[in-house]
Amino acid sequence: MKRTQLRPAVIGKDGRTTAIQRALRESPLVIGEVPCLSEGKNLADPDVLSRLYHAAESYEPDFVVIGPEEPLDAGVVDGLQLKLGIRCVGPTQTLARLESSKAFTRELVSRRAIPGNPRYKIFRRENIEELRQYLESLGEFVIKPDGLTGGKGVRVWGDHLHSVRDAMDYAQQLLSVHGHQAVIAEEKLDGEEFSLQSFCDGIHVRHMPVVQDHKRARINDEGPNTGGMGSYSCADHRLPFLSERDVEAAKSINEAMARALFLETAEKYRGILYGGFMLTREGVRLIEYNARFGDPEALNVLSLLKTDFAEICLAILDETLDRLEIDFEHKATVCKYVVPEGYPDQPVKDRAIDLSGVPPQSEQLRHYAAALEERDGLQYLTGSRAIAFVGIGSTIQEAEAIAEDAASAVRGPVYHREDIGTQLLIQRRCDHISRLRSA
Repeated sequence: MKRTQLRPAVIGKDGRTTAIQRALRESPLVIGEVPCLSEGKNLADPDVLSRLYHAAESYEPDFVVIGPEEPLDAGVVDGLQLKLGIRCVGPTQTLARLESSKAFTRELVSRRAIPGNPRYKIFRRENIEELRQYLESLGEFVIKPDGLTGGKGVRVWGDHLHSVRDAMDYAQQLLSVHGHQAVIAEEKLDGEEFSLQSFCDGIHVRHMPVVQDHKRARINDEGPNTGGMGSYSCADHRLPFLSERDVEAAKSINEAMARALFLETAEKYRGILYGGFMLTREGVRLIEYNARFGDPEALNVLSLLKTDFAEICLAILDETLDRLEIDFEHKATVCKYVVPEGYPDQPVKDRAIDLSGVPPQSEQLRHYAAALEERDGLQYLTGSRAIAFVGIGSTIQEAEAIAEDAASAVRGPVYHREDIGTQLLIQRRCDHISRLRSA
């Protein structure tokens, strides 16, 4: 029986959530607007959480799609489903540990013999002094906090850490000042990162095109880490430096993770499995997992999605993904975020930007508003990534030119990375992998 007149809602306020809302609104099954029940921030405040549940109870959505990670970590899915009987596309708090606890994920991958783990060890307050010896044995390493940091908590040897003392100081800071329960020390991998996002209904897994994100704030991958300055995908749904075998390896890890989560928790993971991977000389390695769509990666894949997104959400909730054919256009995408000057450390806030010169949206160009606030007909910066533009074309070069034309037309105290999706930058990625494989 065909479902009609669905009333979904979302939680979140960012470019990713804007893309989710648009994908739902484009469904013929959805009536009216797709409201945002909450921005998904400050949910440790009981009043904020209460207002979210009140909004959900008042609107009575058929289901809710969770955009960012904070509501998942706060147990919002548990509350909506148990208290109000509202189904959610997003995992419970227990399952969201896949993202909120890097220690949980590393140990789960080890216990269930899932391939991809680098060498790692977990340290807590009681054994933190052992960290020094382990770091010296690794030589080059990465320090990660066991908790959410908005994609900005990882410190890497040679980029952020230049001695074992630097690493020890940072680990102590994470435990004592920021309140993390543990830190993870891992070997520093050499390779190219990529993202594979998969729909999961707790039993079945269906994959999206792979995407490469760009975390560094400035061109040539310089500057501090950010939430993501942009990303690209290719028309063949691979990346130029990935073989089909590499992509299949990542798919197998996501599928194994879905099975492992159920065996570990007896709960079914219903939502988005987002694996962050690195192609190394030794093959595909797992960097981390996220429990929701990536931002900006969601903008690439949802811009290409041909299958009704509302139908996909229902299939996730009904455990029927195996009965639904999910198709994406075979086109390339390039996403570029326009961000405030000073982002991410000291971003300009409450300044107006001018979007009047930006080309209108079309089949080749999508706009995704993020950290903007409209007042008196003007758009004001609120301090985070402001607006994303996704160019869509037959080739990466065509898609990049469309995205760059739009991003460069924004006027105000903002900047963006002009090099994302360019032939020069992508060739550097390919050359890097070629050197690794020939070594």
